[in-house]
Amino acid sequence: MDLSFTTGQIADIVKPTATRGSTTLPVRNIASLGEAQPGDLSFLGNPKYKPEVAATAASVVLVPPDYDGQPKPDQLFLLVPNPSAAIAQLCARVEQLLWPKPAPGIHPSAIIENGARIAASAAIGALCVIESGAVIGERTHIEAQCFVGRNARIGDDCWIKTGARIAAECELRNRVRLQSNVVIGSDGFGYEFVSGRHEKVPQVGNVLIHDDVEIGAGTTIDRARFSRTEIGEGSKIDNLVQIAHNVIIGKHCLVCAQTGISGSTVLEDYVVLAGQVGLAGHLHIGKGAKITAQAGLQANVEPGATIKGTPGTPYMLEQRINVLRLRLPELFQRVGDLEKQFKKSASA
Repeated sequence: MDLSFTTGQIADIVKPTATRGSTTLPVRNIASLGEAQPGDLSFLGNPKYKPEVAATAASVVLVPPDYDGQPKPDQLFLLVPNPSAAIAQLCARVEQLLWPKPAPGIHPSAIIENGARIAASAAIGALCVIESGAVIGERTHIEAQCFVGRNARIGDDCWIKTGARIAAECELRNRVRLQSNVVIGSDGFGYEFVSGRHEKVPQVGNVLIHDDVEIGAGTTIDRARFSRTEIGEGSKIDNLVQIAHNVIIGKHCLVCAQTGISGSTVLEDYVVLAGQVGLAGHLHIGKGAKITAQAGLQANVEPGATIKGTPGTPYMLEQRINVLRLRLPELFQRVGDLEKQFKKSASA
């Protein structure tokens, strides 16, 4: 990582409530507490790493206000309300330095069909294809080898990374970020079994992605059978997620890697799906519900519930079941001993 920040520049970004100590070294790298060297910046984002702060060699450490330790010589502690959020602010500045947006314009190798409308402030990379009727908004950056289909619409300040595909009629609002090889608007998996054959059901809806959504690499979001598949404002979707046709995801949801959501399922706002969650079709997941990793759901979930396991079970009940499961060998042994005692009593 080729960068250099003075401690004053870092303080301007993270805005600490207080400081302890000082250092003359510029920050040239960001590292974990255990791996940091002089000239690095680190942070205490999880209380379990608190013992590592005293031993870290980092020149600058972001710590919460209640951390009571003192820095070593030539070391600076910046006290911030949320070190993880503060490091995210700093990384946003680093991102701008490492991957600055290119100058506006269209690469000579891109194919822009007649009728496409591209804002003068947008940047279109090499070997992109923009079909007729597509609209690209202000300051949007589309990297190399991307495809934007007929009549698709991409709003302002979006970042579409290499190899992403946005199919015909789909819409991305503002500040949407797609990682590499995302597919928006693939056909929904719809078939009817007729006369011994699986006959395809045409998928004639679209996908609508609202403001400030981010979608991870390799994720696919199917177009609707009719109407739309919809991703709400501020929701974040991880890598390798499958979202089927007519799914509706609310605002500020988190969907983690390798999750699969079947058709016509609805997630209300602030739902969290951990990794490898599987949801059956036509379910309704209430506002603020949390589904733990590898859970499989076939029933609706009430708002605010935390669900674990397969089939999905209320979290505390599943925890009790897991405790009892470990005692099954002992319970079987006790039952066997009781049977032997009963047989002896019955024969006496």
